[in-house]
Order: sequence, then structure tokens, then C-alpha cells
Amino acid sequence: MEANTRSTGRLPAAFLTPGSSSFMDFLSDHQPEMLPGKRQLPPTQGATEAPHGTTIVGVTFPGGVVLAGDRRATMGNVIAQRDIEKVFPADEYSAVGIAGTAGLAVEMVKLFQLELEHFEKVEGAQLSLEGKANRLSTMIRSNLGMAMQGLAVVPLFAGFDVDRGKGRIFSYDVTGGRSEEHGYAATGSGSIFARGAMKKLYHRDLSEADATTLVIQALYDAADDDSATGGPDVARRIYPIVTVITEDGFRRLTEEEAAEIARSILARRLEQPDGPRAELL
Repeated sequence: MEANTRSTGRLPAAFLTPGSSSFMDFLSDHQPEMLPGKRQLPPTQGATEAPHGTTIVGVTFPGGVVLAGDRRATMGNVIAQRDIEKVFPADEYSAVGIAGTAGLAVEMVKLFQLELEHFEKVEGAQLSLEGKANRLSTMIRSNLGMAMQGLAVVPLFAGFDVDRGKGRIFSYDVTGGRSEEHGYAATGSGSIFARGAMKKLYHRDLSEADATTLVIQALYDAADDDSATGGPDVARRIYPIVTVITEDGFRRLTEEEAAEIARSILARRLEQPDGPRAELL
């Protein structure tokens, strides 16, 4: 909403009137057409073709959580982008990984970031991690109309719960239904393969280094079987985005750190193309 300064030089009354701590409620009351779910789409036949983000994975470890994503976006059978970013900080202690319609997903993340910042400024305190997960659920539900037209957004939300002192992961469906995942989670087109890899490799006492290696292993396995998921691209120097959230806050691995892990995995897979083996018993 733009400030009307032509006559009085003052902000509109909407900005000066105490109201809800929700930025989404503010927009709904004063300029609802700015919300993605409130926009009127032209009539179409069939699903709308748009770039889609694919695989996001998350793993908890004692002291935090790792959230990672591959870099490929697809549009039908075409690679629309090779180096898209799919994992974003939501605030100091949480992050969102996007799968689904890329443009809408990025817009939803930006709106979610504003929602959390607005709440903190109005209330003078941060939302609990549970509260953040609920706010994101409401935003996804408001996009249901577009989801029914093929423009779905299905993120993975992860963060460090400062009240419980541990990392947590939340997954969603297109209706806004929310589930807490324990240990590991995945969403997107390659999620079934990534989840299978994590199921065999995950254990509760992972170190932070082990967790970052595990998520890249899972993304590699997803790319091995899902054409929409991009594996590490050594020639173009494109590697997965890996983020770590602990009591010290959000941190994204540098390109050099991610590259080092990816290259070590690639070197091992020259001998074991299917990746590390889990024990039978």
C-alpha cells in the first residue's frame, strides 16, 4: 500500500490505527488484492504451466535442524532454471524450503517474513515456533483456490524451538494441513526417494556435520531417480543450498562448504553408485 502524501503529507489512517499483529489481516482489511490468494485469475483450461521447485529435505540433530534443497526448477519436461534458490530464512531461528509453483512460493515466503517481522514489532516479542508454523498453515490455506488450478505451494518449515531447546520440522499439504515430522522429512517431486534414503541413514545422535552430509546424500538419491530434481552440478559449480539452525540462529553453508561435501560424496559414489549401505540388523 502506498502512502498518500499529495495533500496532507501524512500516512493513511490505516497505518495509524492500532490493529491486529498479523500483517495478513492488515492487508485483508485494507488492500486484499495484494494477497496472492485474493487475486482473480483469468479462466483457463487445464493446469497452468509455470516453473516448479522440486525437492526439499530436513533433518534434526541434537542441538538443531538442517534444511536443504536442490537447485533445479522445471516446467513440464523442460529444465526452467538450474540454480534457483529454494531455502530462505523466515527469521533468526527458522527457515522455509519451497516446493511447488516457484513464483508464488517465493512471494509467499516474502509475505511470511513480513508476517513474522510485523508481529515482533507490534507485540515486542517473537512468535513461538509453533505459532510460526500455524501462521504459515493459514497462508497456504488462503492459496487453495490457486492450488486447485495447478498453482500449488507446499513448503517445508523448520526451526530451532528456543522454548524446548531443539530443532523441529513441519510439513504441509495444499489445504494448509500441518504435521510435525520427527527426525527427518521431505517434500516435492523427489521426496519419496529422498525420504527413503534418509530412512536408512538417519539416527538420533547425528552430529551437525553428519546431518549436513545426510541431506546432500538424500538429494543425490532423489536426483538419481527423479528427473525434476537436480543433483550437484560440478561443471557449473552449482551445489545444493544447505542451512543449519541452532540456538545460535540461522546459518547457510557457504558455497565452498557445500561443494566440499558434495565432491566427497561424488568421489565415494564412483565406487558405490547407489550410495552408502545401511546395516541389515
